[in-house]
Amino acid sequence: MSYDKETVYIIGDSQTSMNNPITQQFSAFFIGLVIDPVSHKIVDAGCSSTIPLTSQFIQSIFVGHSMLDFEAVAEEIRRRYHGSSQKALIVAFKDAQKKYKSVLAARQEEASEASRTG
Repeated sequence: MSYDKETVYIIGDSQTSMNNPITQQFSAFFIGLVIDPVSHKIVDAGCSSTIPLTSQFIQSIFVGHSMLDFEAVAEEIRRRYHGSSQKALIVAFKDAQKKYKSVLAARQEEASEASRTG
């Protein structure tokens, strides 16, 4: 798949229980999100999972949502995803959102600096 040159890629991570197969395989739970920084929409998503269907299903939860609307995404996760990593998925999204806001702030600072010096 090809992504627009303006999109950004953010990783969010969290811990799962020690008996979770994801923890045994990867040591942590990760989600990867491709985001359009103009609309803040999530255009693609993937996660560390032991079953490909899990990653595909999680993708269906995230794609189309705003990266800035934590509660809507968290509610959809609670409503639709009933795997053992549900809480880890919500925490990983919160971590990704924090990183995304940091990227936005840095870009805004760069734009402000460029307008002052240009």
